Amino acid sequence: MNHTGIDIRQFEAKLLALRDALASTEDAETDAKRPVELDQSSVGRLSRMDAIQVQAMSAEAARRNDIKRQRVATALTRIANNAFGLCLECEEEIHPKRLEFDPTLLLCVECANAREQ
Repeated sequence: MNHTGIDIRQFEAKLLALRDALASTEDAETDAKRPVELDQSSVGRLSRMDAIQVQAMSAEAARRNDIKRQRVATALTRIANNAFGLCLECEEEIHPKRLEFDPTLLLCVECANAREQ
């Protein structure tokens, strides 16, 4: 059963656009993951430390984007299976405003709050 109060195609278009945007950042993430040059004759110690810090921040950003990509893929699968907009726990409809905020959400407010406690 599908959510009755939302336009599924609108959310599908939003999710597909998000998936494409995340895919375009994947190439930049690959470059940022390259090992840092440790040759002191070509790069100073502080520059290497900065490069290592930038690399760590880039790796974390890539990890977060991987999670986002997975969440988008899950939401698209739920659209295909006519389950988009339904809470995974209670199977009630997720409020449309909540889905507009984040179309990858899988829980209604009540179930999300219950999980936090």
